[in-house]
Amino acid sequence: MTTDPHPWAASLDGLYTQVWQRLVRGVGDRHAPARHPTFATVSPDGWPEARTVVLRGADRADAVVEVHTDLQSAKVAALRANPRAALHIWEASAHLQIRLGVTVTILSGDAVAQIWARVPDPSRQSYGTTPAPGQPIADALAYDKPGDPASFAVLRCMVQAMDVVHLGPQHRRAAFTRADGWAGQWLAP
Repeated sequence: MTTDPHPWAASLDGLYTQVWQRLVRGVGDRHAPARHPTFATVSPDGWPEARTVVLRGADRADAVVEVHTDLQSAKVAALRANPRAALHIWEASAHLQIRLGVTVTILSGDAVAQIWARVPDPSRQSYGTTPAPGQPIADALAYDKPGDPASFAVLRCMVQAMDVVHLGPQHRRAAFTRADGWAGQWLAP
């Protein structure tokens, strides 16, 4: 009999705890897989859109994760039309897939001024791109990145549901929802 190298995957509580430990680690460790989740929205005209983002906050107690973005980005337009999104993380070394279903609040201006003050100067260039992100340009470098605090936003993502898959000697899958207090339910993988 093969021993599972990830005994935490054997219980709902262990799996849920691992998810949050990995999310929190992703905020502070730039090499952690959770640092760069895929963030998916649906465009205002109904097309799925997925992109890599940087995880900037994770709070287990409130079941919230945060991402920073430019207010002019397509993801903000998509979230204004439909404030639901999904985040996907694959942790190869743990054989763990994490999918989060979230509702998103877009915070900007005075609500994020203290966060902007802590954004390092090189990172500030990601906010306020001219022309706006995704707009056509004449050549590859025909844009300016002034670092505009008026374009900085925090996407506060309230986790509503988690779908977690562990691919071990015996695959396991579980769903966790805010609605049931994160009690968890095993699912067929």
